[in-house]
Amino acid sequence: MHQHQGHDHHHHHAVPSTAGKAFVAGIVLNAIYVIAQLGAGLYTNSVALITDAVHNLGDVAMLIISFAALKLAKVKPSGNYTYGYKKTTILAAFINAVILLIAIGTLGYESVTRLGHPEPIKGATVAWVAALGIVINAVSAFFFFKDKERELNAKSAYLHLLSDALVSLGVVIAGIVVSYTGWYWLDPVVSIIILLVIVFSTWSLLSDSLRLSLDGVPKDVNIEDIEGVIKDVTGVAHLHHTHIWAMSTTENALTTHVILDEQLSFDEKMKVVHEIKHSLQHHNIQHSTIEIESLEMPCEDEGC
Repeated sequence: MHQHQGHDHHHHHAVPSTAGKAFVAGIVLNAIYVIAQLGAGLYTNSVALITDAVHNLGDVAMLIISFAALKLAKVKPSGNYTYGYKKTTILAAFINAVILLIAIGTLGYESVTRLGHPEPIKGATVAWVAALGIVINAVSAFFFFKDKERELNAKSAYLHLLSDALVSLGVVIAGIVVSYTGWYWLDPVVSIIILLVIVFSTWSLLSDSLRLSLDGVPKDVNIEDIEGVIKDVTGVAHLHHTHIWAMSTTENALTTHVILDEQLSFDEKMKVVHEIKHSLQHHNIQHSTIEIESLEMPCEDEGC
């Protein structure tokens, strides 16, 4: 909260109390299903079922990361960790992506091998286990329905789980077809399709988490737009040395040097700084540091 022209503004919206419970329920349900699905995959000799189990294991990791983000965001900064532990959410996302890609490589090799030499599977059992997956993912998604428009992590989990229900539907169809036709080659084909879906989503997670780990400008922030927002504040003559980075998967920070109208008094300049910070809060910049400079001060940037 900060003061702006005599009014109080709250920009850090409290996480809905039900969001934490939804994550816990989703983690428990999906973890149990992953164990059951992996066991069934080994029993039925279905590489598609095993691949989907790994896919759902990634979902569990995603839910844990999101839940951890909610908890870590509440940890107070210390003398050694002045920003707290918020950035561990970025590190966890990166590690999760790397592990998933390694698993994809192993399962991809097995799927291609099976495609050349199809092995018999229990199609009906595969279909029933995958059908259970549709129910688990749909129920888990429902847990997040209420908060999906109020909390970004909840919305991400909701959409992800719904898409997983569709993947499980694909495995159900494959299991039914195999049980009636004996087309065992369909099992590795479905596995490869699932792997491609995982690669698409995981590559995005890997690139985004790597970008944030290297303090790159967050994907949903345009630095030119942000500089335009600052320049539009009355009293700002020029700015340079603008840096934007992610403090966590949900919070962004900014530092910049601004040159203000020299006719302004010190108090008026402070009001301009508060106005800049207030404007940035509405453009996904939760923490900003504004350094004031004068026209007489040396500037190393071109165009200053």
